[in-house]
Amino acid sequence: MKQTLLFDQFPKSFNNLTIFFISDIHRRTISDKLLKQLSPTIHLVVIGGDLTEARVPFHRVEHNIKLLKEIAPVYFVYGNNDYEVEQEKLEELLSKHGVTILTNSSAYLKSKSGEKLILLGVEDMSEGKDRLDLAIKHSPKGDFKILISHNPDIYQKIKSTDHISLIMSGHTHGGQIRLFGFGLYDIGKTHFLKNATHLISNGYGTSGVPLRLGAPAEAHLIQLRHKGSSTPSEIKEN
Repeated sequence: MKQTLLFDQFPKSFNNLTIFFISDIHRRTISDKLLKQLSPTIHLVVIGGDLTEARVPFHRVEHNIKLLKEIAPVYFVYGNNDYEVEQEKLEELLSKHGVTILTNSSAYLKSKSGEKLILLGVEDMSEGKDRLDLAIKHSPKGDFKILISHNPDIYQKIKSTDHISLIMSGHTHGGQIRLFGFGLYDIGKTHFLKNATHLISNGYGTSGVPLRLGAPAEAHLIQLRHKGSSTPSEIKEN
């Protein structure tokens, strides 16, 4: 899915910054079909958790990482299924390919004029691993904050004083299997809420049963801009 998000507070010197967001890859191999749909200008790639799961061979994970690394610098947060594999080996693999791991921590991009865009990443909320307070505490001051959390329930923990503009999440798979429009979770979409704009993705792979119905697989090409207007268009992969 391709969309443009507009923010009054977005730093003008970062105008037209493009993010490729993909979550819940699980057992899948990223396809050439998806990659061919991407814009030639992408500034960063964000993996929103569940890059892998139990019994997925590490050579497949590495193949996916290499593909994403060819696009732009990559940032990763843990999803609940990522804890099912050997974490030391996973982190060694990510570090080998220069992926920035955000574990209750932050990173930032700096424009030529000195403005900063802050990326906050929390561990998955399962077993209380998330520490948004630490991520915020140790983040540099900046004009625009993006929070990456695998579980969308993180929205319930943020406050207006956190000054987070955008949240990107996955985890729910949009219900994965929906009958007559109903599923265990709502279909993925972008929510314009009081404390932040919140993108919740259907995700790219499947969990449990390798089947989707009424909640198509998706990844996101997100253009961030200061004000202005645009007409979003979709590039979904079924």
